[in-house]
Order: sequence, then structure tokens, then C-alpha cells
Amino acid sequence: MEGTAGNRLHRPQHNSVSFNSEPLMTTPSNFGSALTREVILGALSALSDELGRQGVIGEVCLFGGTVMVLAFNARLSTKDVDAIFQPTALTRELVRRIGEERQLPSDWLNDGVKGFVSARHETTTGSLPQFPNLRLTMPVPEYLLAMKCMAARVGGTSGEGSDISDIVFLIRHLRLEKASSVLALVGQYYPENRIPMRAQYLLEGLFEEGKI
Repeated sequence: MEGTAGNRLHRPQHNSVSFNSEPLMTTPSNFGSALTREVILGALSALSDELGRQGVIGEVCLFGGTVMVLAFNARLSTKDVDAIFQPTALTRELVRRIGEERQLPSDWLNDGVKGFVSARHETTTGSLPQFPNLRLTMPVPEYLLAMKCMAARVGGTSGEGSDISDIVFLIRHLRLEKASSVLALVGQYYPENRIPMRAQYLLEGLFEEGKI
């Protein structure tokens, strides 16, 4: 499937859409209560301590804005911590308890992202911090960009967040030079028929308007 997404997705005639890219260091202004790097690291450290008291080594694979904050320093904060984790039940209970103690939302760390995980689940420790009883991983940058493109949120007045600044950052990080190359990369992680047309519109708009 590699290299085909850009060739098989055809862009119908439509009116020009302008996409405003944000500065690379951004805050999720549409996200409501934001978790900063300091807050996230403090909560994850507390999670490691609690797991240690149970005699357990936990594993958390981080996604989305948290990776942009912790691994790339491309954001100041994120709405919540998207992750998949083991052991599931114990971690979920400890997350709830830590949230109460630190006055964080009960789902400050949640696995809502699990429905978007690719069958080609490529992860790395990258530059993520590590804790005595908690191993952190993240998608490789190519996979993270593919996930961001699948979401392709552009923000708006409804309070929805925007993926644009993260997409721009990752495209630059990976030195991709055209929309078709990005779409081909997305096609390596997700079936072509699942790639939303809004992702193609967004990517082509970003390149055409010189946002990359």
C-alpha cells in the first residue's frame, strides 16, 4: 500500500479553503483545562510511585498532544493524556485516585485513543522521560503524523481542538515536501478507504499556501 494513497485519492473541484497554521510552540486554547509538562510529569511520577507500592511495573504508550509536549517540546500543554496502558484495571484506578489528589479530571489519563491505534503499531521510547516503575513509549513520528492526519481537526467555534500545528511540526520534522508524500505515509498505517477526504484537503491546502 506504501506510496499509493497520494495517487488513488482524487480531489474533486471545490472552493479554496484557507488553513491558518499556528506557531510551533502552542497552547491548546480550544481545549479547556490544560495539562502542562510539569503537571503531566508530576502525575506520571505519582503513578510510578503508586505502581511501585503494588510491586508492579506499568507500561504507558502516549499519543497525541502529550507526545508533542513531552517528546518534542512543540506545545506548552494539552487537554488530557491519550494513552493505552498495562495493567489496565489497576492503572485506571490509580489514575482516578491521583486525579482526586491532584485536583485533575478523573480521566486526565484515558484510553479513548485505542480505537485509532493502527495495526502497524510502531513505538519507541524516543526522548520521553522514564520512571522507576513506569515505562513510557510513543508512536514513531511517522505513525504519530498518520494519526494526526486521520483526525485532521481544524478547530473552530465549537470548542474542537486543532491538529494543524502538530501536523505542520511533524511534516517539517520528517522533511516531507509534498502532500502526496504525506498521504502515502498515512496509507502505510491505515487502509486507504479509511483516510478522510478532509485530510487530503487540509494537507494540500497547507502545502499550496506555503504553511509547511
